[in-house]
Amino acid sequence: MDRNIVYPGSIPQDVDILYPNLNAMVGIAALTAATLGTGTLVDGLACTPTTPASLTVVVGPGSITQLSGLDATAYGSLPANMVEQVVKTGINLTAVNFTFAVPASSGQSINYLIEAAFSETDADPAVLPYVNAANPSQAFSGPNNGGTAQNTQRVQRVQLQVKPGAAGASGTQTTPGVDTGWVGLYVVTVNYGQSAITNSSIVVAPGAPFIPYKLPALRPGFSSMQVFSSSGNFVVPNGVTTLRAELTGGGGAGGYHASMPGGGGGAGGRAVGIISGLTPGQVIPVNIGAGGVTPASPGTGGNGGMSTFGNMQAGGGFGGIGGTATGLISNAGGAGGNASGGQLNLTGSVGTDATVVAYRGGDGGGPGNGRGASGANPGIPASSYGGGGGGGGGSNSSPATGYPGGQGGGGLLVIEY
Repeated sequence: MDRNIVYPGSIPQDVDILYPNLNAMVGIAALTAATLGTGTLVDGLACTPTTPASLTVVVGPGSITQLSGLDATAYGSLPANMVEQVVKTGINLTAVNFTFAVPASSGQSINYLIEAAFSETDADPAVLPYVNAANPSQAFSGPNNGGTAQNTQRVQRVQLQVKPGAAGASGTQTTPGVDTGWVGLYVVTVNYGQSAITNSSIVVAPGAPFIPYKLPALRPGFSSMQVFSSSGNFVVPNGVTTLRAELTGGGGAGGYHASMPGGGGGAGGRAVGIISGLTPGQVIPVNIGAGGVTPASPGTGGNGGMSTFGNMQAGGGFGGIGGTATGLISNAGGAGGNASGGQLNLTGSVGTDATVVAYRGGDGGGPGNGRGASGANPGIPASSYGGGGGGGGGSNSSPATGYPGGQGGGGLLVIEY
């Protein structure tokens, strides 16, 4: 930021005061642009009904930042400069009231638009003392001793105004468009016969550029985590526009054969990716696939369910082979689930085949897989999310008997932001 140099003994000039003010504004403008950007943003300016309620609303203190020329008119002895653009901030420290008229005809409503713009004006005029060269002990009153008042401040404020729409049958009335150079903040709806404005009468205008979050809400990298093991909704927190998601599908169940061991279930697919362009408060549905279920009677293990999050999909693993067929050398393990929508899409591990000669079921696809059972035992369920269940074992008794496979692991979503 520029700084003035003043030397001892030199005669003070007006620019010795003007430039520090200008340089401070430019420095703050640069910092504002670096943190908030150059687009128009609004902070505060909350719109609320009066207490007691009436047909008046109160727009509270707040600010607006907007790109503007350095100075539209001369600033003291410094010339106007609209070529160089800086982000300026208008600040209102006091509230502004607006009173609305009700429609004149029964059954009608009016939408009023409250809009805002950056305003810079010269104000606080005063008659200033000037140096009287002929008699320095007696100051002139104003320039050339003419008694003329001059503005003493260049103030930056939020200019607010109300723009009424056309009255129309309730539910069909339209909101007026935003004027050039302004931004819409609120729409206030007033109905025929209404005597007071309530909170339900006031809505934020579409596209209103309110600052969505403050610095304390910003998060350093991926510092927080949410885990979904069942379906629900993810609500984007304040300060979050980008997240990392790892999505896993449900694992398939192990096979259950009538007279032999069953194959292991396949693991669920896995999608990993970075999702950007999010808006705080945005709701993203989460669907978590269930683990495959072992059939109640001999048969192939149930498939795992698909998990979804936004455009990401992680398919469920397939169940291990079982059933009642005879003469098999082995029962095959289930295939792993596929994945899509991530930057990294991984197919789940295949469940292993049953070893009939050893009467051992196939292991489920991993990680988090269940182990295949040996002998007269049911397969081991998956120990973690997305793993395939182990295939049921078998006995060499007469008649030979197979046992149920283990259940697959349910899907999972891990979100880091």
